[in-house]
Order: sequence, then structure tokens, then C-alpha cells
Amino acid sequence: QVPTDPARRQVQKLAMLSRRLQHVHPNVLAKMLKQGTVYQNEEIVVINKPYGLPVHGGPGVKNCIADVLPVLAKMLENMKAEPLHLCHRLDKETTGVMVLARSKEVADRVRLLFKTRQVEKIYWAISLGDPDPPEGIVEIPIVEKEVRSHQPHYKMTLAPSYRLAAEDGRVVKIRKDRDAETAVTRFRLLARSSACSLLELQPITGVKHQIRVHLAYGLGCPILGDHKYSHWSKLAPQKLPEITLKRLKLEQSKARHLPLHLHAHRLSLPLGQRIDLVCKPPLFFLNTLEKLQLDIAKD
Repeated sequence: QVPTDPARRQVQKLAMLSRRLQHVHPNVLAKMLKQGTVYQNEEIVVINKPYGLPVHGGPGVKNCIADVLPVLAKMLENMKAEPLHLCHRLDKETTGVMVLARSKEVADRVRLLFKTRQVEKIYWAISLGDPDPPEGIVEIPIVEKEVRSHQPHYKMTLAPSYRLAAEDGRVVKIRKDRDAETAVTRFRLLARSSACSLLELQPITGVKHQIRVHLAYGLGCPILGDHKYSHWSKLAPQKLPEITLKRLKLEQSKARHLPLHLHAHRLSLPLGQRIDLVCKPPLFFLNTLEKLQLDIAKD
């Protein structure tokens, strides 16, 4: 059954695409990734990662980027090409710049650049609400915790180093959670409208779900379509403001179909000379910007 309303059609299409990616032949998937190539030289290949495609295999995953790297290498070079190598990862729902290496040596070099924070990463996200102040740095450690609710599950969350004392409201340092990882994210507001914002984000560290957690729990601005981090204690669809629903032509009951609006927009890689890599956001992201009237100045 095809919904009449365009926003719901778009949402249904993305959910179907994500499912379809799990059933296509690996060669078809490799061909799709080849078409999404934005840059290549003798050392690296850079693709624009599509929405809904996992990077690694796991339970219920039939197709992932890692599995088709041998086929993709042959398509890009020749039948004798050795498989491409993953250099970093993006979440299944995140789109954008992804670097693959043509050899293990180059992959190790690129991974080291990521590890030693020499790669500059710029993401775009559409968030609910806007951060106050409009730009700054979130520096709050992150830890994985079990959520004890009627559906117990695990989530990343903040492990602050300070709290306010109940007696007098003073800022007190607390003992560090030994499992917590240092996490630093720079943020900047690019546009705001319809109770939403377009944000530019630069993760300085690379902790799992860092941007999502810092935005949702640190700044109180969860990413549009991030149903996991919009509430702490339950797994439920994100609650959207009336104006946002109206602009997206969406009913709240269908909000669960909204995709995560997080895109790896730019990556600057010091490999010999510095290589600047830019990926245009996917169509659904651009459509949402337009519907929410989030006008972005051309950069």
C-alpha cells in the first residue's frame, strides 16, 4: 500500500531501500558503491556511503560494505586487484564520506591518522531544537550502560566529570567512571527553522555514537530520526513538535519511519599532501532541509 502523503512515501521508500540492500546480489551492491565513488588515486578509494547499509556483518546482516570490497576492487581496477581495505567505520544509518585503502599498508597508515586525530571530519546533522550557545565544544566522557526498562537494552550515555551539589548548587568534581572514554565534539549552528536546526559537527575524538549522544544528552538537541537517543529509558519513536510535523507533512504516529539525518559531509586527510573530500548529502536529507526551510549558505 503506497501512502498518498509524499513525506510518508519518502520514509517508506528509505525503509524499503534499506531492506532491499540486504537482498541484492553482492555484485549489484558493489556496482552501486562504484557509482558512489567520489575520489580515487593509487592509494585510496573514497565512496559516498548510502543510507541503511552496514559497514560490517552481524546478526541478520546478509550484505555489508566489508563483504563486497573484493568485488568493488576488481570493478574499479581489474580482475587481479587485491581487495580494498576498510580504514574507519560509519553507522549503518549514517551517510557520506568513507575512505577505503587499496593496500594493507595504506589502510594501516590511514587508521593511524584517524587514531592520532590527524583527520579532520565534518558532519552535518539536522537536530530538533537548537543548541544554546549556537557554537562551542562539548567535552563530556561517554560510557555504555544498560537501560533497565520493560525492554532492557544497552545505550551509550554521558559520564560527566562534574555535578551540581544538592545543598548549594556548587560545581563538584566526581570520580571518573573507569569505563568512560574521553569524548570531544565541536558544534556550530548553520541554520534554524521549524523548531529544527542544521548543525555542523566536528568530532575531535571517535567514540561510538559520540555525535548522537553529545547532541541528545549534552545539548538537548537529538538528531532528527534518532529514535534511540531521543529518550533514555524507552525504545520509542521520537516525539516531534507540531510545526516540524506540519512542515514534513507527517503524522506523529508515522514518525518512527523518519531516517537518521546525520551525514559525513567532509573529510580532510593528510596523506602526502592534504586531500579534501566532500560528499553531497543524500536526497532525503536535502528534501528535509527544503521542507523545514533550513536554508544553508553555499560553502
